[in-house]
Formats: sequence, structure tokens, C-alpha cells
Amino acid sequence: MYECGKCVLSPNWLVWSLGDGQPPEEIDKQIETPPLSTLLIEKPQSGSINVGGDINFVAKVEAKDLLRKPTIKWFKGKWMDLASKTGKHLQLKESLCQDDAGELDFSGLLKHREHKQEEVSEVDVWDILKNARPDEYEKIAFTYGITDLRGLLKRLKKTKKEEKKSEAFAKRLEPAYQVDKGGKIRLVVDLADPTVELKWYKNGQEILTELINADCFITTFLNTACQGFDDVLLWSSYVELPVNIVKKLEPVKTTVNERIELECEVSEEGAKVKWMKNGVEVPTGVRSRYRVKSEGTKHWLIIDDATKDDTGTYSLMATGGTTEAHVQILMDLQSVTVLLGQPLKLNCEIYPGNVPGRWYKNGQLIQPSERLSIIHRTKNHSLDIESSTIHDAGDYTFVPEGYTQMLSAKNVIWVNSADPPRVHLEALNVPDDTVTIVAGNKLRLEIPISGEPAPRVVWMKGERVILDSGNRVRAETFADHTCLTIDIAEREDTGNYKIVLQNEAGEDTASVKIKVVDIPDPPEAPMVTDVGGDWCTMTWELPRYDGGSPILGYFIERKKKQSSRWMRLNFDLCKETTFEPKKMIEGVPYEVRIFAVNAIGVSKPSEPSKPFIPLAVTSEPTMLVVDDVTDTTVTMKWRPPDAIGAAGLDGYQVEYCIEGTDEWILANKELIEKTRYTITGLPVEAKILVRIKAINAAGASPPRTTQHSILVKEVIEPPKIRIPRHLKQTYIRKVGEVVNLVVKPQNEGQPIDQTISIRNSDCDSIMFIRKAERKHSGKYELSVQVENHIDTAMLDIQIVDLPGPPQAVKIEEVWGNNVALDWNPPKDNGNAPIIGYTIQKADKKTMEGYTCIEHYHRTCITISNLVVGNEYFFRIYSENMVGLSESATATKDSALIVKEGLQLKIPEYNDLMLSVVYCILILCYCSQPKVIWMKNKITIIDDPRYRMFSNQGVCTLEIRKPSPFDGGVYTCKAVNDLGEAQVDCKLEVKG
Repeated sequence: MYECGKCVLSPNWLVWSLGDGQPPEEIDKQIETPPLSTLLIEKPQSGSINVGGDINFVAKVEAKDLLRKPTIKWFKGKWMDLASKTGKHLQLKESLCQDDAGELDFSGLLKHREHKQEEVSEVDVWDILKNARPDEYEKIAFTYGITDLRGLLKRLKKTKKEEKKSEAFAKRLEPAYQVDKGGKIRLVVDLADPTVELKWYKNGQEILTELINADCFITTFLNTACQGFDDVLLWSSYVELPVNIVKKLEPVKTTVNERIELECEVSEEGAKVKWMKNGVEVPTGVRSRYRVKSEGTKHWLIIDDATKDDTGTYSLMATGGTTEAHVQILMDLQSVTVLLGQPLKLNCEIYPGNVPGRWYKNGQLIQPSERLSIIHRTKNHSLDIESSTIHDAGDYTFVPEGYTQMLSAKNVIWVNSADPPRVHLEALNVPDDTVTIVAGNKLRLEIPISGEPAPRVVWMKGERVILDSGNRVRAETFADHTCLTIDIAEREDTGNYKIVLQNEAGEDTASVKIKVVDIPDPPEAPMVTDVGGDWCTMTWELPRYDGGSPILGYFIERKKKQSSRWMRLNFDLCKETTFEPKKMIEGVPYEVRIFAVNAIGVSKPSEPSKPFIPLAVTSEPTMLVVDDVTDTTVTMKWRPPDAIGAAGLDGYQVEYCIEGTDEWILANKELIEKTRYTITGLPVEAKILVRIKAINAAGASPPRTTQHSILVKEVIEPPKIRIPRHLKQTYIRKVGEVVNLVVKPQNEGQPIDQTISIRNSDCDSIMFIRKAERKHSGKYELSVQVENHIDTAMLDIQIVDLPGPPQAVKIEEVWGNNVALDWNPPKDNGNAPIIGYTIQKADKKTMEGYTCIEHYHRTCITISNLVVGNEYFFRIYSENMVGLSESATATKDSALIVKEGLQLKIPEYNDLMLSVVYCILILCYCSQPKVIWMKNKITIIDDPRYRMFSNQGVCTLEIRKPSPFDGGVYTCKAVNDLGEAQVDCKLEVKG
């Protein structure tokens, strides 16, 4: 039996070895072997293991019928041969288990195999392959028995190489810092090179500092983690080398319309650099004249058509240094074509001024003569020929002294015998010689030409010559026609293009206007000029550029401020620059935007307008009436508007207009919140109209105006007394209280008592009694008279006091433990009805009063449950709305509750349940023993809440102000020399 086992797999190995294995080459060969079911005695069992643990797979093979040692291979998945993964994470072992028959002995072989396997297990093949040369891979695979070399090499190729960074720190930060919350952190690092630039980062975000160096960048990452109230800071750092200037910029001198290329080379590929002109960064946008190009470590700044404004100092800034160069642009000479016999003039300007120079023709120095003159004035140099001849044609050059730059021009002289050039522009067959093209399309403009000899053709846009080598815009000339090609038309291509044809016979020019149409620019953000409850009025300006095609109209969209969904408001184009959106929700903020539309298409949306809130003005105030009129004032009052809206109501505005004029005068400078206002300073006997406006955030409401004019003159109205509601019924006060009434009294036609004070004013009358007495009760009459008009009012005042005691209190009958009482009402009821009586009883021995009943309405009562053997007196108080009478009337006789016998019978007490009471008495009968009171078997001693006393054998326990906590089992225990006795009582107090 042959056992192959102990395939030890570590979860760490499973992480990095995941991938698609390659099928071994031997798997396709047909080998005559016994079926697998006859060889395997024990198959590998599935298993699970936690991360970090080991797992063993064991398989046993029957080998008694085999002539040689079997070949064992372990696979993961379908094709991955695990022999290529052996190392410190995976080990394959084989062993021989001999049975009793012992027919085969592979011990020698197994020893050799086991020894070799042990050597392989100590070697990490992965590390050997990573450090070996590519030509050694097959040898290593053959030595260590790796069959899946192709998959292993793929994995090795994907392994990222670690980039080693140069050492920049002499002393690094500690791996962790800890400070208290709110404390100060100071982090110090020592640099190997003090000139490097240091950058600090927190969580990947740069922390701006003032350290600016140029040799290298040190980047430090800061991660923070909070635990409790402390901050823990972990640091790591790396170094980026600075970008140095390898090849510096070189000065450039050229002429107008020439191409300028400034070239510089840096130390690293893909480095970020910055181009500057005279200390200002060069704009390199889509519409800029400057273009930036980079290839590898080289960087270029390109100016296609140089102008005088491009003269200046250009510099390139990198992290490791800066280089600069001066660019000078000179004005070149203009080529001239003249007819025979016509004057010839060549001019040029030289900067700086007062620089002498020389003129050359075809490389020969020109000397002045009678027909030819050379003039130099400051910066201007000119060459004049009075009458040109055929010999004056040629290339003219001006060379400044001390400069290598030269200016040149070509002079062409032609005679009438040649065929002059001609541009046949009519072949275009376009109106007004204007060619229209949509932006983004390609334009190829072919124009026939003629002339003998063949003319030289120059295409120009403004002063810029279009070359035949241009990339996007180029000009080409053929034998019978010339062609202008624009690959991708842009807005900037719009303009007049000039065609210049020259030969010896003369020249011809023609102009073609190319119009590139595009979608218009978006309009500026619209302005909301007015808002209403569900609408607004918006206006906007025309787009700065209409795309070369007239604006056909506009689309308008709106959205809620908190929303991101725009809604189209018009499907038919709006022709005007104003629009009125409707059906908005009042009080909700909105935004609107505009799209401009021309024949080409729809522009991008404009910027949204400022948020606005639709708010409606209120409706007009209601119920505007005149409240009072004097010689100089008018008092108006009104009611609030019926509809106020979401904007609310800020106040009212009062205006008046004198009859006969159209001027409305504002009566109140500030808004008023009350619905009543007095207009002052009016002329006497003037007639005015008054109107009221309600004001809120949306503006002023429609005015409410008086229907008729108001005469400013005091009107005598009949007097009227307005009595408060509480004085329309009897006014009741106690004796001794203060009475303060706004009335003018007359007491039933009798003079007013001197103890009553009266004070009158323009609008009221006050009656004041400092200390009311019962004699002040009665009816008072208030009378107001204005000329012949009189108005009166009656006031009823009642001064009440405590009642007197009841009369004739007597005991009508005594039976059992009951007593019947009878009495008469008191003589003095205190000027108020009697509302009840209070009856008290008192034991003759103690004469302490105990209230039996309160608020009793009848004049007779039966008192029950009296104690047998006790003798009682009774007294009664009368009561009215003020309170109980000061004294009570007591019975003259007492009521004795007769004892029926002397035999002592201890009653059986049941559980007692009481509601809220003011005191509780527990009684029991005994002789003269020592009496002990207990609650829940605990003796009550010196507790101020309890009072215990005994009188003639009656033991009493009084509980002051009982509460639900006083409930429980109370025990009365009597002890003497003869023995002891006790009785229990259960008390429950309900609140």
C-alpha cells in the first residue's frame, strides 16, 4: 500500500496563489493505467480551517499489483498542478506503508525521494524566480519539478516592482504621537538636504505651508484616529526628486507673422511645468494664441502668427529651477507690385530707434542717387524710387547695423504686354461673395484663377498669410484654380479672406467672406423683476454671440431651488426677451434659466437666476369707516384683508387726498399694525378722501378708499355710557375692600357719602371707596349730558360681610346614641344669602369641639353614632359667601347618652377602610393598665404624628393628617399585674 499525504495548505498561500492554472502537458497523453477506483483505498476528505491554521489532505493508494512506484500529482481546481506551488506554505510528502505480504520494497527509492523533498521544502522557488534572469527560468523549473511554468511566469510578470525612493530624511518622525484633546502638537523632522521643499498632508489633503524649496519634495502623510478624548497620529513619508532644467530656453528674434517655437528640456518625463511671460502665466486655453506641446522630457511653447505684442521675456518654471529667454518681434518689409514708370516706396520700422542700417537689392548694397533716395528718421527707414523700371524688380533687404536680423521684401514690375492675373470669383455663385458653413463641418473652397505667366497666389485673413502647410486651415494652388480648406470649422474662422494673385503683368485681388454659424452663446442669467402669488416676470439680455445666425427665440425652464429637475415652460419659441411663468406654488423658492435658439440649434443653458419666492399681495382692507372727527383730526378704522397669503401682513399705510386735488399724502411714515389710525394736522372744514393699503413682502395691496368725502369738523354726537359687562349685574365686594368704579354715581337721588371719592375726566368718571362699608350698598345712577342730550346708567353695588350666629339652638330629642337638633336662621345674614351651617359637638368632660358636618343647608339635623355614657353639648355656625360667622350659638342643655348595662363586652372589630379624613380615632376599653400602641407590631414611641391619650378607660390614638402611607395593622395592648390583652385594627387610607 502506498500513501501520499500531508498536503499542507496554509491560508496565507491561498491568498497570493489564486489564478487560472494551466493544464499539464502529460494530461493529454493516453496512459494505460488501472481504473482510479481500484487504486485508491482512501480518498482525500474535504475540510475547513480558520485563517492562520494548517490543513492536511491524505490519500492511500493500493500498490500490490503495480510493477513500479506510481506517479502522484495533486491538483487544485481542474488544471492547477500543486507541484509548482511547493514551498514554505505548501508541502507534498510521500511514504510507503508495507503490508504483511511484503512483495514490493520501495524503501530505497522512498528514502531518496523523501530526502529530495525535504531539500525542496527548505527552498522558496518564488524568491529564486524573482531574483533570476529570464534565461534561467527553464533550468530552475526543471531542477525543482515545476510543471506549470507558464502560469507561474504570468504571475511573476504581474508582480509590481517596488520603486526605491532616495533617502531624504536624516531623522524621521516617530511612528505615533499622543496628546490630550485641545493640546498642541509639534512635529519635527530632520532633512538630509535642507534645501528641499517640504509638503505636509493630512488624510491625503495638502496642508499649506510657507516652505518653498526647489531640489526635492518631501511628502508626509498624516492619519488621525480618535479614541475617547485623545488623538493618535500615525506618520509615513516618501521623497520625490525635483525636476531640473536640462536644456535652457534660447533668445528669439523674428518678424511679424512668423512662427515662434520656444524649446526647453527637463530631467523627467511627464513633469508639470509652468510657462510665464513677463512674470504672468501664459494662457493656453482653446481660444488662446499660445499652444503648449510636450514629448518626453521636451516642452515647447508655440506662437503661430507672431505680433509686436508678443515681444517680452518668456520663462519656464519647474520644481528644480527656472529658465528664461527674450523674444523680439520686428516689422518686416511689405512686398510691393507696381506698374512700369510708377514710383516705388519701401518702408520699415526698427526698434529701438536711431539704429542705422543698409539697403540691399538681390544681395547688392544700394547707394543713393538722383532717382533713388534713402531716408532715415528716428526709427523709420525708407527707400524711394521716382520712376520704376523693369530693372527695379527684385528682392530688397534692410540690415540694421550690429544685428543679425534682416528685413526683406520683393518688388515686382510688370508691363501691359503680359496677361495679368485674374480671380474668377463669380464661379462660387454665392450671394455677396459670402460662404456660410456650420461649425464643426469641413469647408473646401475652390476658386478658378487665370494669368500668364502663372500667378503666385497668396491667401490672407487680415494680415495673416495662410500657408499651404497649415494643419487645420491651409491654402493650395493648382494650375487653374486655388483652394482654401478648413477641416473643422470654428467660430474664429469667420471673417474676410483675401486672395492676392501676382505675376509680371500685375496683380489681382478678391475677397471672400466666410461665415461660420454655430449655436449661440447662452444668455446671461435672467433677472426676475416682479413676482406675484403664482407668477413672476423675468427679463434677460441677448446672447453676446448669436452663432452667426439670427436668434429665432428662447426656451425657458424653471425648477424648485431644493430640486434638481428642470421643467420646460414653453414649447413654442418665445420671441421676446421677457416671459411670465405661471402656476407656481406661493411661498416656494424657484430658479429660472434660458436657452437661446437659432437656425443651427439650441445653446447651452444660461446661469440660473437668483432664487425668488412667488408672493402675492394681500387683498384690500375691508370695512373702512370714520370713527371720529374733530376740527383738525379724522380717525379711521377698518378690518384686515380677507386674503393675506403666504407673505403675511407687515402693516398698513394710510393716505389722504384733499378734495379738488390729485395728490395723495402719506399720513403715517412707518407702517402701523393696528386697524385704527388718527390723521392729524388737517385744515379746518376741509373735505378729504382717505384710503388704506395693506403692505407685505410682495408689495402694497389695492387701496380701500372711502366712498364719500369727509368734512373735517367736530360733530356733536349724543352721549352714550358704555358700562363694562361685569358692572351690568350686581357688583359685590366685602366689607373693608377697595371699590374703584369708572362711573358718575348718584345714590337713589340721595347725596353721595363723604367717604366716596369721585373724579371725572373727558372720557370717564371714577368712583373710589377706600374702605367699603355696608352702608355703601345700593343703586347708583350715572348721568352724562352734552348740550341737550342726556344718557344715564344704573349700577348696583352690594357690600357683604360675615353673617351672625343662628338663633334658638336647642336639643329636640335624645334616643339611643342619637340627638335631634333644631335652630332658627341668624338675624343678620351679612347682606348675602346664607349658604349653609356647620355643626360641632363637644364632650362635657373635655369640652373640645369636633365638627360633625359642614355646609348643611337645613335648620334641623340628627346627630348619630354618639358614644354611650358620654354627655355632649352642640354649637352651630352660620355661613354665607364671605365665610363662617365669627361666633356660634351653643345649646343650653347637654345630651347624655345613657348606658344600657355595666357588663363589659369586647366588640369584634372588622377591617376598617377609610377615605381621606382629617384625623382618625381608634378606641378600646380597658381598666387601668399600661397602654401600648403598635403599628405593624412596632411600638409607637415619641412620634409627633401620633397623639395617644386615655380618659375613663377609653384609649384614643389620633393620627394627624393621615396619608396612604399610614395604612396598616394597628394594635392597642393593655398590660397590668393580672395579665395583658390586645386588640387589632386594620386601617386603609384612600387618597
